[in-house]
Amino acid sequence: MFVRRSAAVLAATAVIGTAFAPAALADASPSASPSPALPSGLYGSTDPTYDGVWRQSLALLAQHTVDVRPAAKAVDWLTGQQCADGGFAAYRADPATKCDAKTQIDTNSTGAALQALTALDADDAVTGAAVKWLKSVQNEDGGWGYLPGGASDTNSTSVVIGALEAADTDTEDLRSKDDRTPYDALLGLALPCGKGSKEGGAFAFQPDKKGKLAANADATAAGVLGSLGEGLVTDPEDDGQSAAPSGTGKAAECAGGDSPTPEQAAADGAAYLAGAVAETGYLESALAGAEDQPDHGNTADTVVALAAAGRTADAGKPLAWLEKNSGPWAAESGPAAYAQLIFAAHATGTDPRDFGGADLVKQLGATDPAAQAAAKDDKDDKDGEQAAQDESEDDGGVSVWWIVGVGLVGGIGVGFLLSTRTKKQRQP
Repeated sequence: MFVRRSAAVLAATAVIGTAFAPAALADASPSASPSPALPSGLYGSTDPTYDGVWRQSLALLAQHTVDVRPAAKAVDWLTGQQCADGGFAAYRADPATKCDAKTQIDTNSTGAALQALTALDADDAVTGAAVKWLKSVQNEDGGWGYLPGGASDTNSTSVVIGALEAADTDTEDLRSKDDRTPYDALLGLALPCGKGSKEGGAFAFQPDKKGKLAANADATAAGVLGSLGEGLVTDPEDDGQSAAPSGTGKAAECAGGDSPTPEQAAADGAAYLAGAVAETGYLESALAGAEDQPDHGNTADTVVALAAAGRTADAGKPLAWLEKNSGPWAAESGPAAYAQLIFAAHATGTDPRDFGGADLVKQLGATDPAAQAAAKDDKDDKDGEQAAQDESEDDGGVSVWWIVGVGLVGGIGVGFLLSTRTKKQRQP
């Protein structure tokens, strides 16, 4: 979520195309590089340094949501990332090495992993340790920052609320040393309603250095879910109806009040989001230099938030936009992106196996290690058969069988999938 999400939500993604060819025919351009050694149980093919646990958690949770049983080695990889104190870092290349003071355990990776492992009925010792660690790093204002001790932000607080709720923890009664709950922290990050205010009802990521709050769509989507005690997965309404066509939802409005409840804050946040996507159907990227670009991840999160707040009709237009436009983005971004789209489809009662004609479940499954290996082997076989056929034709019909022993060169893109949560934590 908020990978946006991950989050995120894609704060930065650098992708170099992936290509496989026999060595004799391989592209000899300077951009070609050896494939990095990735863990056998990890989903995706890009550098996992910044998002390994996040994308794995979302992938496993998405598969569980659509009744697909993840591979055991994929679940084992995730549990193997856990530190002895219960927390998770974004990625540990060598899980056999104990976590130490240099290991940057964070609330987002831990929260996402806890949600996934709880859904998959992981051992109580694993989930219990994660719950204990998250409780231990709660800030005095009741919320959580990305890293322990960091200022509370809407996204991290919401991810942790969803994780603790999934693990049957009563977050409404979870009080800090200053007697503050997680919902107190979220309410403190919500912009009040006001006459003529276009930002009223939205959530800020964090206050700026002067304590001022600025509306942030990514944070608002997270804040709506957090205020409702919802996690990454939101079940569709009981009537089972799909999202209504655009234009049928009620007008966005911020009810406000001097002392709004978490439920009212969620309703106000959803109203802000409904207004934000009413015209185009998507949110624009908040990244520097990309302000006019659509933000697919945050749009997917907005669909989930609107559905969770009961504004399914308002989710219709952004959902339809995603069905039409999200294919290339998801293919480039990988497993977390497919998971976000599956969450959006699930929240609105839409079939993720027929999402604008695409089978999101199949596409997500193709990013797991076994599927990638099978696809590579299949392509190798076809390349070998074609090479043998070409050689035979070149020799005037004389069959010359070649044992293809040359290595394959994989030019794999090394991407950095950073959630906006992480980026904003480092650059407040």
